[in-house]
Amino acid sequence: MPESVDRNRRHLLMIGAAMSGGFAMEFSQARAADDGAGQTRSPRAPSSRRLEPLRSVDAGVLNISYYEEGPAAGPAVVLLHGFPYDIHAYVDVAPQLAARGCRVIVPYVRGYGPTRFLDSKTPRSGEQAAVGADLIALIDALKIQRAVFAGYDWGGRAACVAAALWPERCAGLVTVNGYAIQDIAHAMTPAKPTREVAYWYQYYFQIERGRAGLVASRREIAKILWRQWSPNWHFDEATFERTAAAFDNPDYVDVVIHSYRHRYGLVDGDPRYADLERRLAAQPVIAAPTITLDGDADGVNPPTDGTAHAAKFGRRVAHRVIPHAGHNLPQEEPEAFATAVMDVLKA
Repeated sequence: MPESVDRNRRHLLMIGAAMSGGFAMEFSQARAADDGAGQTRSPRAPSSRRLEPLRSVDAGVLNISYYEEGPAAGPAVVLLHGFPYDIHAYVDVAPQLAARGCRVIVPYVRGYGPTRFLDSKTPRSGEQAAVGADLIALIDALKIQRAVFAGYDWGGRAACVAAALWPERCAGLVTVNGYAIQDIAHAMTPAKPTREVAYWYQYYFQIERGRAGLVASRREIAKILWRQWSPNWHFDEATFERTAAAFDNPDYVDVVIHSYRHRYGLVDGDPRYADLERRLAAQPVIAAPTITLDGDADGVNPPTDGTAHAAKFGRRVAHRVIPHAGHNLPQEEPEAFATAVMDVLKA
């Protein structure tokens, strides 16, 4: 292991151990929406629908399980979930897009649900290049030439990575929390203390105690994060359990732990993605028409005015702050997310 990586490992393990003890116009309009400005509203009733039946396809190193809805000849839209969530983040987005003529694909990302690695010897990597490459492998397997990529958290990262590295395959991008490509070279630069507190789970996962905790308490950890990250989202137990079943994937712990260690330079990546990671280290500009979203109640990534990432998007259509929404934006405010997808399709 290089000395710099080993030094970073020691430094972050100490932190982890301690902690485990046109956009301005769109922004102002969305922020001032009557539905959210200082008013109280009734919580959204949770949807009991399940996204099924599921299909599966061999794609790259995975057999990817996915849900599909809408006309086969419609413009393709791939909706990508984050951690710790699953495809049901889009339970109310997919039917809206399908009703508007889109072919909607909602995959379980690596390590979740019925998605499986094809070879037991494949590293269970959670690095950003891997999830981006999985997206391209999926649309290759489905013979989709171009698609809108839309996601949040890990899914937003996969969407940004694929849009940046394979621009000819991306018809448009919707991403929550802006430019999601990790700047691993500068990952050791601390955030403000108020932000560092929100990242407790990342530092926890960087020590073996955190790995053991995820093995033993994956549901409890996920539920804590859901509540911290989405304070206005009043989900019920059935809604949580519908998603939590996805965490029983045999590769879930390995993929999650690798993701939260690799992004800080603490572990090596899968060699097959080394060239892609080198390209991502340059923080490439995304050329596709893009709409960026923030939830105004996001408990892990607070809302911004979008200017910090503006230069990373060659054709940003809008930045929108969505009233009431927390981190799990498509499940909390599906109409806003679906509208963003349709708007980027028109761009």
